[in-house]
Amino acid sequence: MRPRGKRLILMAPLAILGMALFIAIGGGVVQYLWNWLLPALFGWREVSFWQALGMLALCRILFGGFGFHGSNHSNFRRRMEERYGRMSPEERERFRQRIRERCGEGGAGAVEQP
Repeated sequence: MRPRGKRLILMAPLAILGMALFIAIGGGVVQYLWNWLLPALFGWREVSFWQALGMLALCRILFGGFGFHGSNHSNFRRRMEERYGRMSPEERERFRQRIRERCGEGGAGAVEQP
């Protein structure tokens, strides 16, 4: 078994190469899709690779991640389900009522009674 330091030294260049490859492929895919669809559909100009890479980074900043790190959304949902499960019937009804007040009766956020 190799020491941890040697394994890290061997994995670091592979990780850097993998990130560079991901960036190159991601930028190329965005550029290809943009140049294939948008000029024909809307008459917009074609973009260069660097512009496509910039759009990819901007989307990452604005919309957050590409799903490669653990998403907190599923963790949030699990915690809320646990909290809801521990509520008494009276607490659940008060919770449903607050949701109805915020979202409107029968709105998209209204909680259906089981």
